[in-house]
Amino acid sequence: MTWYLEAMALAFWLVIGMAALIAVIVFVIDRTQKSDAIRRNYPVIGRFRGLFTTLGEFFRQYFFAMDREELPFNRAQRDWVSHAADGGSYTRPFGSTRNISVVGTPIFTPAPFPPLDDQFAASEPMQIGPFATIPYTARSFFNISGMSYGAISKPAVRALSRGARMAGCWMNTGEGGLSPYHLEGEADIVFQIGTAKFGVRDNEGNLDDDRLRAIAAHTQVKMFEIKLAQGAKPGKGGILPGAKITDEIAQIRGVPKGQDAISPNRHRDAGSNAELLDLIAHVREVTGKPVGIKTVMGHLGYFEELFAEINRRGPESAPDFITLDGGEGGTGAAPMPLMDLVGMSIREALPRLADLRNRMGLRDRIRIVASGKLVNPGDVAWALAAGADFVTSARGFMFSLGCIQALKCHKNTCPTGITTHDPRLQQGLVVEEKDKRVANYARGIVKEVEIIAHSVGVSEPRKLRRRHVRLVQPDGRSIPMDRLYPAEPGAEPVHAP
Repeated sequence: MTWYLEAMALAFWLVIGMAALIAVIVFVIDRTQKSDAIRRNYPVIGRFRGLFTTLGEFFRQYFFAMDREELPFNRAQRDWVSHAADGGSYTRPFGSTRNISVVGTPIFTPAPFPPLDDQFAASEPMQIGPFATIPYTARSFFNISGMSYGAISKPAVRALSRGARMAGCWMNTGEGGLSPYHLEGEADIVFQIGTAKFGVRDNEGNLDDDRLRAIAAHTQVKMFEIKLAQGAKPGKGGILPGAKITDEIAQIRGVPKGQDAISPNRHRDAGSNAELLDLIAHVREVTGKPVGIKTVMGHLGYFEELFAEINRRGPESAPDFITLDGGEGGTGAAPMPLMDLVGMSIREALPRLADLRNRMGLRDRIRIVASGKLVNPGDVAWALAAGADFVTSARGFMFSLGCIQALKCHKNTCPTGITTHDPRLQQGLVVEEKDKRVANYARGIVKEVEIIAHSVGVSEPRKLRRRHVRLVQPDGRSIPMDRLYPAEPGAEPVHAP
């Protein structure tokens, strides 16, 4: 027993000695380094500030933040997506936890005599691209927004593709090109052409018609979307860190492996409205399929000029759809000033764009797709009432895959395997389970929006109007949205199937 106690004592003093030696080494390093004033003035203990700052966001998320306090998405929003993805019941006990006095909160107006239960509101398919050789009839008003293979992982793309097919919605490739994993699930695909033209570019980065035709030859590819701007980084092209570019991603995109893939801030061949319409017409002619644009509103004048040019040329020259992203839109990586300060919110931009489109006589020609932090049924129903024909979401579907908002999207260290190419971390994302969650979430949104439409007394979610929504004002009262954004007589959207 004596030898055991002596060994334990020796081990104890060894540990103490090692700790003291490490503390001395760290003390010398901290005192002599010049980059961090706190560590220089308070060696060793100054390091705890950085540690606590790093851990603070996680402690706030799990222990201190209330259900509806967090940004960019609060716990209540994430929990709803997770519950819907699980396929659980949408009913809740006791009452809402939502603070309905927050400015801008939408409140839907119930009809005094809504349709009976056997007249339940149901969404209808809608055609896009009447002037395309092969128009597209979209089955769902809620779809998957652009997420590139590269920005998200192989199993994430596979799960989204399979889930989209199950739910009958489309999946946007993002600007990273078309991978075999997009096609694997046999979902409807919207191919996004970013400013770098990944996947359809020649060696100089110009649009390659042969590659464009090869993409269009896939029957699953239903439409093409020319991305002008993205909500989280308007005026800045895509950013994929070199650490996330594998051999396969480099081959699909047509870029060197290991180098950051930074897209130009705009299309070199579309420097004006006239050139943009020429590019849209060219892509539509080469592919035979509907072509739209994705952009962010800065001022209404740009769209006034664009629509005027369309009317001058004729309705066939118009983009078949406009995906309008809000300044609150998400991304894997973007400079903070662009995320925080540039681009009009979807809440303001969407009704303005819809009104202008209708006023310019293009209501039945151009479909509007709303995007930008629209992840819950109330958000989607609001967008349809404001004038959107479709809604897309990226982060909502990331939550359905299991995203925990760890904010590691750009570091290749995503703990859920969604935005990393580390095989060890990807093991946590089981495609055969997550695809069902994707489908459940998409179906859940549609079902809940149909419930809202039924409650306000309309037979189809796209028949929601601004008069069906009240918005909370700073004085605590709510006013109808059609008072804030009055549509001109006869200009309300008529969403025909």
